[in-house]
Amino acid sequence: MQHPLYQQATYLKSVPTIDLCPEEMTREVAFAGRSNAGKSSALNVITSQKTLARTSKTPGRTQLINFFPVDETRALVDLPGYGFAKVNIKIKRAWEVGLTSYIEGRASLKGLILLMDSRMPPTDIDLQMLAWTHEIGLPVHVLLTKSDKLKKGPAKASLLKLRQLLKEAYPNATAQLFSSLKREGLNEVWNKLDEWMEYERPIKEKKAPVEGKKIRPGSKKAKTKGNIRRFN
Repeated sequence: MQHPLYQQATYLKSVPTIDLCPEEMTREVAFAGRSNAGKSSALNVITSQKTLARTSKTPGRTQLINFFPVDETRALVDLPGYGFAKVNIKIKRAWEVGLTSYIEGRASLKGLILLMDSRMPPTDIDLQMLAWTHEIGLPVHVLLTKSDKLKKGPAKASLLKLRQLLKEAYPNATAQLFSSLKREGLNEVWNKLDEWMEYERPIKEKKAPVEGKKIRPGSKKAKTKGNIRRFN
């Protein structure tokens, strides 16, 4: 299962600040989340590629704003992971400055995919991100990642609880369950990306019926054994 647009994603560049972002892009969707929430894995699955975004068990590997164009004017953007306390404080502050300037000042940014671990409630910094995006009017779609680690009942309960919170406090945001490992939730996130990218997936044409003699309902194909032709 692949998407005709996002499977074309290629790496373009990594920049520390908004001033160095590519000028030709008019529609972008950014991916953000707490470090090690599964952001890179989600990007790879969404684009049907194994190594487009780097994945690592070491949080904090994504230190720059990374651009992955899907065509001449649209791009997916991987933002620095936030909330990882063990990184060098100077580097952390630089990430935060770059993240703030991009989210608040990038005109081509049409929506934010926010990744949260489905096995735990939103952290304080997740809630700060939701409050911030609500304040500036930026649409958000939350992916509750690693949902395969939960049974269906607890996973659904986690989603319903988050949706209730979003409805009451952050109406700019929607949410879904997502599993990179099981490739679950792909169509839902693709639909959200299509909406923000203003992209309409081509309708698959139905195969034309094969011309020739039709087989009557209930009949079986002829079987041949040796030189004897039999019909069952």
